[in-house]
Amino acid sequence: MSEISFDDFAKVDIRVGEVTRAEPYPEARKPAIKMWIDFGDDIGERKTSAQITAHYDPVSLVGKQVMAVVNFPPRQIGKFMSEVLVLGLPDEQGEIVLIGPDGDVPTGGRMH
Repeated sequence: MSEISFDDFAKVDIRVGEVTRAEPYPEARKPAIKMWIDFGDDIGERKTSAQITAHYDPVSLVGKQVMAVVNFPPRQIGKFMSEVLVLGLPDEQGEIVLIGPDGDVPTGGRMH
């Protein structure tokens, strides 16, 4: 493990957002879901895709608060432009479980 400085960490803008819309992404190489996430007035709505179909379906994601890196440059994922990186952890089978707050927090809040 290599160390980074606190200043390096501070450059990563991790915010909480609420999934406003989600749909299957059948064109992806691996099963994925497209999501539109609201990060509040300062950032607005951003979209992303994630390989999270083992634990989530589009209907269950709407209204869910998730954590995401919002200051990476957009990245083309197949035919879909991903604007944020949602954060998650692998379960015992390596399938991703999304990270979010334990309770409701204001949309757009920055992680400290």
